[in-house]
Amino acid sequence: MSELQREVSELEAKSATAARLFDIRRIIGGLFVVYGVIVTIAGITASDADLKKAQDININLWTGLAMLALGLFFLVWLKLRPAVAPVPSEPGEQSP
Repeated sequence: MSELQREVSELEAKSATAARLFDIRRIIGGLFVVYGVIVTIAGITASDADLKKAQDININLWTGLAMLALGLFFLVWLKLRPAVAPVPSEPGEQSP
């Protein structure tokens, strides 16, 4: 019986690791940070002609900074409230 309990605890640990690894906040936050860096660099290196097209508003810079902020928000949220693997119910219990 102890061999079975050990295997069950190992599988639960693997399940918790998989739940944290594939948390959607990590994917969304990472993509927003990467794209935010790219768009911010495009905004920093914008030419005067590009700014004239946008009525002297550096839209790439502002959009890139907003994307960076959103991406960092998702990553901080992930760090502060990590995903918890669901607890398996016992065979005799009813689900709500």
